[in-house]
Amino acid sequence: MNIPKHSNIKGVIFDLDNTLVDFTVMKEAAVEAAALAMMDAGLQLSIDEIKLKIYGVYEIEGIEFQNVFDEVLHEITGKVEPKILAAGIVAYRRAREAMLVPYPHARNTLVTLIRMGLKTAVVSDAPALQAWLRLRYLQLDDLFNTVVTFDDTGERKPSPKPFLLALNILGLEAAETVMLGDWIERDIVGAKKIGMKTVHARYGEGADKKKYPRIADAAIDDIGDLVDIVMKWNTKDIL
Repeated sequence: MNIPKHSNIKGVIFDLDNTLVDFTVMKEAAVEAAALAMMDAGLQLSIDEIKLKIYGVYEIEGIEFQNVFDEVLHEITGKVEPKILAAGIVAYRRAREAMLVPYPHARNTLVTLIRMGLKTAVVSDAPALQAWLRLRYLQLDDLFNTVVTFDDTGERKPSPKPFLLALNILGLEAAETVMLGDWIERDIVGAKKIGMKTVHARYGEGADKKKYPRIADAAIDDIGDLVDIVMKWNTKDIL
């Protein structure tokens, strides 16, 4: 594979959840495991009823809310029983760790882009600790020049602030950078508003496939295809 020596695209910014890791499948498996464990520990509801309560709290507090099981137990029983809480937490964490694996070809794609001389970053709506934990579990934390999270700007995509902060740290212009993400309304719209090239991660769980190609500049069904797109754009710009 011939790599262009002169590049118009100098950096790639990645969304995290459902772009580098299948967050939705991981979350569903972890919640299922937690609900079963809490029921086995003595919570007098069915698995489906417990899951409904958990997702109800997430709907109000956000999907990253860390005290979700405390809230559920207090709502159901009026108190937080340590035995049941511990069962839920341990089961959740074990399932989460088992399911936290990168999409196929993710690491190879990142390594190839870095070898091409591109800078890489993550822009995520997740809190900083949760984003870094996921990247560490995925063993991808060493492959990014910077990671921008909700804690860094206090704003979520499609706000321009997270994108602009990442570009500032990378020392790149928007036109020199590609954004890869699964969420059209946040990842793609937000990046395009400030002039970045965009690639829709159609492989992402729940990705909106209907709005491409009207919005994104390109779309891929495997993260590995990103390398060819970047090389195509760079080669075209050279010619």
